[in-house]
Amino acid sequence: MPVRKRFRIEEAQYGSTPAVDAAPGDVIQSHSEIMNELRAIRAQMGAPHGAVGDDGITQEVAGAQALLQTYRAQIEQCEKLKIELDLIHEAINRTKQEIAVLHGKSFDGDEMARVTGELGAVVGGTEEATQQILEAAEAIDQAASAFSKVKSPDQQAQLSEDIQDRVVAIFEACNFQDLTGQRISKVMNTMKFIEHHINVMMEIWGGVDAIKAHAPAIIDDRVGDARLLNGPKAVGDIGHASQDDIDAMFG
Repeated sequence: MPVRKRFRIEEAQYGSTPAVDAAPGDVIQSHSEIMNELRAIRAQMGAPHGAVGDDGITQEVAGAQALLQTYRAQIEQCEKLKIELDLIHEAINRTKQEIAVLHGKSFDGDEMARVTGELGAVVGGTEEATQQILEAAEAIDQAASAFSKVKSPDQQAQLSEDIQDRVVAIFEACNFQDLTGQRISKVMNTMKFIEHHINVMMEIWGGVDAIKAHAPAIIDDRVGDARLLNGPKAVGDIGHASQDDIDAMFG
């Protein structure tokens, strides 16, 4: 049988023993055996757990498949968690934007200072107009009382003119209502602006119902007569005594 030269990889693996060329029949038989072994390995890898007995290779492949399924399930859970975290991150960013708008344009800006000034002007204007009206009404009452006592036409004409001047003063003082309405309208616009952005923040976190679920219980810690004071009654308010209730008390 002829001897062929070995390659370096063969010498590193098998030493310097001379290689013998295989006969054609031996090559075909070796190729067939290799293919058979590859088919057996492929069948074992594709077989379900326990289908090929308790062979070590089968158990190892089944364990690898189970581990792969576990990793896939964990990856799916991580993907779901990432989606939820992204939604929370987006909600926090949107809430920050709304708070920034409120902070810049309302609570810590010129708008809130303007609201405070407008309300102060409403209070001051109302007090001033009320004082003018009361003074004019008192002067009219005094002039009317004196009018019935004087007989001189000149004095009566003077008192009549004084009464007319006081009436005009009352009309002028009543103009505070127009100014008060304009100022309160500005305040209401600012309150609506704030209310809008607060509603947007509540919608970001699930709406009003979701916010109410976290609201603390309201405790009325007023004592004595303070528990009975609810301020002026608005249309539809409850907790106020009606005129019928008052009449029933004195009846």
